[in-house]
Amino acid sequence: MTMITQRYAHQIAGTLSCLDRVVLLGTCPGPCYAGGMASYMRSHDILLKDYPRFAEPFTLKSREHIKQVAADAGIKIVHVNSPKNYRKETHVQQVLEERGNEPGIVCILSAMEACRTYKYRYDPADTNRNWLQGREGKCCNYYIYFIHEEFGLCYLRIPTWLPSTLQFYCNGHSWLANQLRAQNIAFTPLDNAFLQIGDWEKAQQLADAFPIERLHRVLDELVEKYCPSMRVFGDSYHWSIMQAEFATDIVFNSQADLAPIYENLVYTALHTVKPDNVATFLGKKLISTFDDEAGNDFRTRKEGTRIKHHLGPASIKMYDKHGIVLRIETTVNDVSFFNHYRTVEHRDGTKEQKNAPMKKSLYSLNVLREIGKAANRRYLEFLSQLDDPTPGLKNVEKISEPVEHNNRSYRGFNLFSGGDLDLLRALLRGEFALSGLRNSWIRKVLPRFSGAQVSRMLKRLHLHGLIKKVGRTYKYHLTELGKRVCASALKLRELVVIPSLANPFPA
Repeated sequence: MTMITQRYAHQIAGTLSCLDRVVLLGTCPGPCYAGGMASYMRSHDILLKDYPRFAEPFTLKSREHIKQVAADAGIKIVHVNSPKNYRKETHVQQVLEERGNEPGIVCILSAMEACRTYKYRYDPADTNRNWLQGREGKCCNYYIYFIHEEFGLCYLRIPTWLPSTLQFYCNGHSWLANQLRAQNIAFTPLDNAFLQIGDWEKAQQLADAFPIERLHRVLDELVEKYCPSMRVFGDSYHWSIMQAEFATDIVFNSQADLAPIYENLVYTALHTVKPDNVATFLGKKLISTFDDEAGNDFRTRKEGTRIKHHLGPASIKMYDKHGIVLRIETTVNDVSFFNHYRTVEHRDGTKEQKNAPMKKSLYSLNVLREIGKAANRRYLEFLSQLDDPTPGLKNVEKISEPVEHNNRSYRGFNLFSGGDLDLLRALLRGEFALSGLRNSWIRKVLPRFSGAQVSRMLKRLHLHGLIKKVGRTYKYHLTELGKRVCASALKLRELVVIPSLANPFPA
């Protein structure tokens, strides 16, 4: 539980962390690579230059099958002429208002959109050398929106041109709503969130048990049902994570309870969250690769306001959903951005346990859930430390005073001293928050200090209770007091002291 939930417990109805939006990419292992497609064609005595002629029957079969699916469901396929300017979700919601939420196909949309394909290539100097080259093309894509009895509202996007790379979407909150109904737990939905749940603790247990294996079986059933023409390749589809979002909701009793808290949180986040803080939240080290890909932005939306901190393909968002739900959301478009400790198999067949980029497989969702939950927690903890300045003022005053040890006095920390200020900023860097800090590491960040100077700094930090040593190592970690003091000191300096100096005689 964060300081925010502790401080405002009487104003909070409940909290819930849940996998939210999930977009998966489905590829048929054989034809999804140019080499695999070429091998298949050669094994069936089909010339590579005849690839368009070879792929055309699959397109015709796919179109005819989708038309039959629509006819069986008693609906018409709606063609979208300008897919970039068309909000499919709006159309789906309009249909749902008319038909209700019963399981079954909601609607089918079609649009000319980008797709993966191959182009025949050959070497003019060598008539025996020819190949298929992957490229981006354009074909008719079908979006089948349906309500699944377990996973709720989903869609399956089906390109009609080989290699027919599928896209599937579902929402973890929709799945959780069905689980709550099955458990006879009362709840009040609010868009893709919950305004009230009869048993928040049980709901959290259900959310943590998102059934990946069951989802995989459902995906195989969908391929069999909507893409029968792909059976000829004999391989089952492989599903990988294209995009995922993990949300932590703090539901307040009323909009009047959240409004003043949220205003302060947004102001604080806009002025104090730096790229290295974002790296810390996401469990990464800030490296030069992300220097131009990190930042904050603030937007006003119809449902409320939103602040977003992004770093490479990942981001953390905070927004007030309908003014009553404080949502923290970690989003990633490339899960290999995250590292975790796992078994790595090398090309020579050997295996080892090491910290490595996350696999994009569907089965990485469990690990991704833990990473997303931890990122949201770190973000909330950081804002919690800055939300109420009163404890921060007392802590800053405390560390400014000298302490004695072995009849020797060690001076306090001066927020306006260049060395002390640089040190406090360094302590909040992502790599130190995750891996701890050593003398040599601090000197890399603060090269103007010698080893002896850094040692004295570490001694002062330790005696003031800001850091603690890891047993039998030369490594230190920030204490809870250290985290609060560093964050509060920087907030006071950037939000209070500096603005006051810049405008000493306000109107």
